Amino acid sequence: MSESKKQRQPSDSGREAGDAVFAALLARVGEGAPKPRLAPTRRALELLGDPQTVYPVIHVTGTNGKTSTSRITESIVRAYGLRTGLMTSPHLVRLNERIMIDGESITDEALAANWADVAPFLAMVDAELAAAGDDALTFFEALTVLAFACFADAPVDVAVIEVGMGGEWDSTNVADGQVAVLTPIALDHTLRLGDTIAEIARTKAGIIKPSAAVVSARQVDSAQAELERAVELTESTLASEGEDFALLRSQVAVGGQLISVRGLAGTYSDLFLPLYGTHQAQNAAVAIAAVESFLGAGTTALSHDLVEEGLAQVTSPGRLQLVGIAPTILVDAAHNPHGAAALSTALAEYFDFDEIVAVVGILTDKDATGIIAALAPQVVRFHVTQSQSERAIGVDDLADLVADLGSEERTIRFDDLAQALDSARDWALESPKRAVIVTGSVTLVGEAIVLADAREWLAK
Repeated sequence: MSESKKQRQPSDSGREAGDAVFAALLARVGEGAPKPRLAPTRRALELLGDPQTVYPVIHVTGTNGKTSTSRITESIVRAYGLRTGLMTSPHLVRLNERIMIDGESITDEALAANWADVAPFLAMVDAELAAAGDDALTFFEALTVLAFACFADAPVDVAVIEVGMGGEWDSTNVADGQVAVLTPIALDHTLRLGDTIAEIARTKAGIIKPSAAVVSARQVDSAQAELERAVELTESTLASEGEDFALLRSQVAVGGQLISVRGLAGTYSDLFLPLYGTHQAQNAAVAIAAVESFLGAGTTALSHDLVEEGLAQVTSPGRLQLVGIAPTILVDAAHNPHGAAALSTALAEYFDFDEIVAVVGILTDKDATGIIAALAPQVVRFHVTQSQSERAIGVDDLADLVADLGSEERTIRFDDLAQALDSARDWALESPKRAVIVTGSVTLVGEAIVLADAREWLAK
């Protein structure tokens, strides 16, 4: 372990303090059951002095690419010398990942100190809700309050905030985004957001505030119509991918890709992006347009050197992330058909593997059939398992589904992730151009990262 990495490791006491915050949040209603309401979050923040109003906000929603687009946006803004806050979700390994200050996960000490400040006010709101016969603040509502307070305490010059789910009633929507960013919208969380892309887009467009600058990835017609309607109602401005800005070129390069982007106010050529997949290049194009909108109202070109610097520093954990060598092991948090299709395309375009084994585990509220169907063209065998999440599809149920999709002879069942990965590694080692991909849910990917780190697969 390098000296710099040692210095970043939390102390035992610090880690305990951070874990205690996570435990306190877990005692609340979980993220799988969000409440379609804003008033309790707004009330808690009001008691805290409305910390979400003391810095400008870039608000990011969509179905896929939200986290990567948020991280790219934050990195470019930080390259300009601004102190940044970044809220993303869910986390892969530790809660601290969700609240970042100036490109680093918040320290356990700062997390615990801010929690101590906000907890009494959360308790006050809980009591008010109970008196009114309503449920207490949920995990994500309390986390949102905590994040906004952390950013005010830092303090930050700008916060990039990723929506948790949907948009209109997501607790992050208590903030007024100066820039509203929408990544590609597809079917996901249909039980809560709607059965059609138009319904989902309507909910996500709820983050658009009066006179906001709206930046949107390329959307299907029904989603685009909903965004245009929301923009008109709020008297905002809309910049759409393909019309107002565009990805001009993406070329495979060692460690990522070279991209060229036509922005809202300038063209940025031959930028190195250390992420794989054309979908990440498109996320970068959206992020560049978002930063143009934030820093210069979309009328002033960004510094090419600073955009280059910002992109070069980008990381996107859990998104085609290399966690093992000899054999190659990649993890990707694709958890819906749209994301799985992007993963499948990236595996074909950016890598030169002869055969790939997928270690998969999927949650019950996801379209498992669509995910497996999207992966199948690039995968020669499936190692079916499940994460430790209580929402995970059982191994036998998921394996039966995979087999029914025409992959019975290449479907192997494993009771836990460690067994599935060990077997996948053994298989991949039998040929020099085989690889392992772990995918299907964020929880499974997070567990795989922890396992790979513990076994030091990157060092082998």
